[in-house]
Amino acid sequence: MVNLGDLTGYDISKRFLLRFPIFSDNIITHALASLVAGLIAAILTTPFDTLKTRLMNQPTDKAGRGILYKNTTDCILQSVRNEGLFSLYKGFLPLYLRLGPWAFVFWISYENIEKLLGGKTF
Repeated sequence: MVNLGDLTGYDISKRFLLRFPIFSDNIITHALASLVAGLIAAILTTPFDTLKTRLMNQPTDKAGRGILYKNTTDCILQSVRNEGLFSLYKGFLPLYLRLGPWAFVFWISYENIEKLLGGKTF
């Protein structure tokens, strides 16, 4: 989900920005598109990360089975039923603070390396 959000988010947002005459294929466009890519990656990834954390941190019985949740589907249903849909987005800000800067550095580096090597930008 991280890669799906990052790659498609960057591609779509960069193409969208380049449709406007004030944007050209430069570092400002790359920076804006990379921040959007990190945001989309965080939006797509947070529910999975939250569920994984809840499943891993639940207490277990003597046989090693989880006490709170039977499986992933049960974890989703209980979380949404008891805390609402946005409970799946707990931890969104820390995740974006990790993915946003990473996408920023990666995409700006990638675009500049491609230009230096004479290749086409993304």
